[in-house]
Amino acid sequence: MHKISLKDWVVLLTIIPTTLIGISIASYFSYSRYIELNDYLSLRAQSIIEPIAISSVDALKNKERFKLRQLIGLAHKNHSGLVKNIAVLAKDNQVVVSSSLRGDTNLMRLSPTEIIPNETTAIDIDDFLIYRTPIIDEGASDSFLNVDERKIGYIAIQIDKSKIRFNQQSQILIAFAIVVFGALISAIFAFKLISNVTRPVSSMVHAVDRIREGKLESRVSGMLIGELNFLKNGINAMAQSLGDYHDEMQRSVDQATVDLRESLEQFEIQNVELDIAKRKAQDANKVKSEFLANMSHELRTPLNGVIGFTRQVLKTPLTETQRDYLQTIERSANNLLAIINDILDFSKLDAGKMVIESIPFALRETIEEALTLLAPSAHKKNIELSLRINQQLPDSLIGDAMRVKQIMINLVNNAIKFTDKGSICIDIDSITIEENRAVLKITVTDTGIGMNLNQQKTIFDAFGQADKSVTRLYGGTGLGLVISQRLSREMNGDVGFVSEENRGSTFWFSFSCELNPMPISSPILHSELAGKRILYFEPHTHGRIATSEIMASWDMQVMPVDRLDELTTAIEQSDFYDYALISHPVTPDALNDLKNLITYVKAKIPNLHLAINSNSPNLQEALVAAGARSCLSKPLTPERLSRALIPNQEMLAEKLPIISNKKAPLKVLAVDDNEANLKLIKALLTEQVTEVITAKNGKEAVECCENEKYALIFMDIQMPVMDGVTALKTIKSQTFNDETPIIAVTAHALSGEKEKLIEEGFSSYMTKPIDESMLRHTIYEYCDIDLLSSSNKEFLSELDESLFNFSTEEIDWSIALTRAGNKANLAKDLLSGLVNSLPETKLHILDALTSQDIEQAKILIHKLNGACCYTGVPLLGKITHQIETDLKQGKSLDDLEPEFFEFFEHIDNIVEQTPEVMKEINEVVH
Repeated sequence: MHKISLKDWVVLLTIIPTTLIGISIASYFSYSRYIELNDYLSLRAQSIIEPIAISSVDALKNKERFKLRQLIGLAHKNHSGLVKNIAVLAKDNQVVVSSSLRGDTNLMRLSPTEIIPNETTAIDIDDFLIYRTPIIDEGASDSFLNVDERKIGYIAIQIDKSKIRFNQQSQILIAFAIVVFGALISAIFAFKLISNVTRPVSSMVHAVDRIREGKLESRVSGMLIGELNFLKNGINAMAQSLGDYHDEMQRSVDQATVDLRESLEQFEIQNVELDIAKRKAQDANKVKSEFLANMSHELRTPLNGVIGFTRQVLKTPLTETQRDYLQTIERSANNLLAIINDILDFSKLDAGKMVIESIPFALRETIEEALTLLAPSAHKKNIELSLRINQQLPDSLIGDAMRVKQIMINLVNNAIKFTDKGSICIDIDSITIEENRAVLKITVTDTGIGMNLNQQKTIFDAFGQADKSVTRLYGGTGLGLVISQRLSREMNGDVGFVSEENRGSTFWFSFSCELNPMPISSPILHSELAGKRILYFEPHTHGRIATSEIMASWDMQVMPVDRLDELTTAIEQSDFYDYALISHPVTPDALNDLKNLITYVKAKIPNLHLAINSNSPNLQEALVAAGARSCLSKPLTPERLSRALIPNQEMLAEKLPIISNKKAPLKVLAVDDNEANLKLIKALLTEQVTEVITAKNGKEAVECCENEKYALIFMDIQMPVMDGVTALKTIKSQTFNDETPIIAVTAHALSGEKEKLIEEGFSSYMTKPIDESMLRHTIYEYCDIDLLSSSNKEFLSELDESLFNFSTEEIDWSIALTRAGNKANLAKDLLSGLVNSLPETKLHILDALTSQDIEQAKILIHKLNGACCYTGVPLLGKITHQIETDLKQGKSLDDLEPEFFEFFEHIDNIVEQTPEVMKEINEVVH
């Protein structure tokens, strides 16, 4: 564009637009006039032929040729300049009369195959238009005749187009003549403008070129007109200013050069200081990493001792209550261990590396497990703890139950910590429930100290609480709410609160999860309770409503009361109640009143049950001895309540029809390079489907797919010979398993990895260790069969309970059993295979560290991570998973020195502890 001259621009912007606009306008009006004349001609022809058709009905019916000839002759005469000929034709296509003796009636006649039209039609023949319109006898006596039967002939008229065509051509010629004239006038003025502008502009261009070359003394001379004279003065002023600026700039450059030399010397000194500070920071970071690794070990050691000795006590003869409390201690210690690990890994969460699992879980069971741990703390402070779950909520979900439980424990713990009296109410409901996904909301409301506006602003700051006095008074790290908020957001939810100082707080969190079409937990057998009457005394409103809703969902007739006088009145006025459920304080002052109340109510309602704010077995036994059938610890849950009201529930369960465990008639391919992993996944799949084929790498999988068609393929990602992604693409493109769902199976789950694998073409994604319920869910989802029967497998009841207790600090036999589908022999083989490989694996990893071979280290760590996923070595599995994550994120081997120190320590401990564990396992298994 810059090569076009000013002269050319003037032509482009004046003559050409003017010509184009003129042509456009002329074309438009010429075309409009052309159409208008055609429409005029058609209208004229119709206005002639249609009245003739109406007027000639009677004459044609009566065959009055003279009258017809007179009619069309008059019309022809009146329009002789337009009409060439008019003819009346009978229904048999014969000419009755014609207005012109020399006219060509054959041209006007319909062809033998044509029928008389229902309305006026026109055809174009050379310089003529032939119009035809039907003659219809509207006055026919037979009203049932259709239009075709009432036609008695038709009129044809021949129109001459020559005059109209001449007018159209004249209009076009005149329009374009005007355009040409306008273009000539525009060109004259344009060239006049060019001659008055281009010469002065050219002289200015030459002057600017000289200035650009450095000849700042150049000036534009001569007298110019209008804006050109202003431009000339501007160019001259610019040249003068440039000369002045050039001189000033030269002086500034000289001064800046001196200043720059001084600055460079200062920068060199600062760089040396920064380098020293960087090295100190790196050393400090290394010390911090070593401290975290050592601290992690020191914190885990006593907790593992608690867990280990608890399991040892569980092996001894115990009462049901003692066993229940010891199991609660074990769960508490495990949850505490998980929370400690999360706090130590806070930096990992802060870096966005937290992975949210998608595993089937039972909502109510998860919530009840969390509250079982928290209830003793609330009871100790005599705080009323109540739980209300919307009875319409689905129970079987797919998500990260551990994270949901962690957030809930944190919020309820805070509520207990900051509440000295009153109550804590937990409500669980849904925000949205769609076809296969739900967003749930858990709300925790307390009557504690609350917060003022300033405290609320900093509540989600890390390593801080509402203020320093709160930290001194109540303790805590201040990380709980921060971790809860980020975990909730990782699950596509959020955390929020409403608080008022000295009036309490309401905290809530939401999370998104998938709906699981397969039930996970066993149904509560409440059919015996349908129609039963129960008198329920509960002063606390929230707890009374929550428990009443549970019993009402069982079709029980509930009589809730909240005052003792109402209780007495209900007992005296009613003839019969099947059950009585009494909630009462158990403080020393109120204990005698409660025993008297038990004696009074039991005389009227023998089937009496208590709900108290205490976990004390001695107190519960004393109240049962006082006459109660059972004594339940709050908060009341459906499972506890049903067991109390139906004490023979286990016997009833045995009488229920057993659902068939028939395997699904499917052929499934499992692919994994790790022999232990392949053995386990085959064992798990064999329980679900009739035939399982295995392959050790992607190449073998492709060969299998070339010869067989499979219902489902489980594919490991990192394998020798051919990796999982390459195998997927080959199977989809070169075998007849192109429609077969392929599930990615990997021991590692970085953020975003699932989305990448789905984009590659995998149907879904599973992480190791493979969860049995998730495996069943995957088969159910992609094979469209009913797998619900597999939920009634013989599970752990076939095994001796002591099998779960062969655990040490490093080896958790219960986890090994669970991950082996509860097959003791398989779990033992997998554990032995892992332990036997650990010394060699350790040597290879040490060689990789010595030679700084990071790629070999990645391969060895990944392979070990996959093996750990199928055996009960949680501590080794966790540190191996962490190291693989850090290696994938680009950390060097030197940066991971503390982690490798802990890693080798776990390997040595496992090798040392295995003989004792295997000895006990062998004694029971065999």
